[in-house]
Amino acid sequence: MTPLVNVIPLESGDHLTREEFEDRYGRSPHIKKAELINGVVFVASPVHYRLHGVPHSQMMVWAGNYCIAIPQLLMADNATVRLDDKNEVQPDIILRLEESVGGQSRISADDYIEGAPELVIEIASSSAAYDLHDKKDLYCRFGVKEYLVWVVSEQAFYWYHREQGSYVQQQPDREGVLRSQAFAGLWLNLPALLQGDMKRVMLTLQQGLASPEGQRFAEALKQQSQ
Repeated sequence: MTPLVNVIPLESGDHLTREEFEDRYGRSPHIKKAELINGVVFVASPVHYRLHGVPHSQMMVWAGNYCIAIPQLLMADNATVRLDDKNEVQPDIILRLEESVGGQSRISADDYIEGAPELVIEIASSSAAYDLHDKKDLYCRFGVKEYLVWVVSEQAFYWYHREQGSYVQQQPDREGVLRSQAFAGLWLNLPALLQGDMKRVMLTLQQGLASPEGQRFAEALKQQSQ
């Protein structure tokens, strides 16, 4: 008979090294999402349909279509990101450039992301959530160029761009469109998004991709990858 092994449960508030965190997380198949931030464990609550599942899928469609148009930019959903020995996160969505075109992250031998992705998207439960506090500070410190947080319950959307070591909140134009500073052509029609009008969201994205700056960005990455 195989002896029983006591497995210490992974709980929010635990202070662990990344190695201890990964070991306990791996032994807790019932936990679908947990993160280590500044050495402290955060275990996510069950995921709601309207407050998380639907908006998450909408952002996946938006970001995914941008990646289809610019193949040197890669997207992942809920992938583990190792930042250092005290920080391991699992963002809702990440966009990362291939290393061949200057990407600042890489894939480890055991198939995890190491280093900061260029862009991170999170769906937050409220403006008091750690996405807009601990994680925001963490992403900025490790060099995530752009950080997007959709607080669905409050009909609020925050888009931060990293400038000189700090995050600056992007403001929409007169039409309510937010434009990426790091990824030309990545445009988001904020009023349409908050109204659930994904047709208009996608139309605005296509306009961004077809813009002169969007075309130049895509061509520049294509040339770098050759």
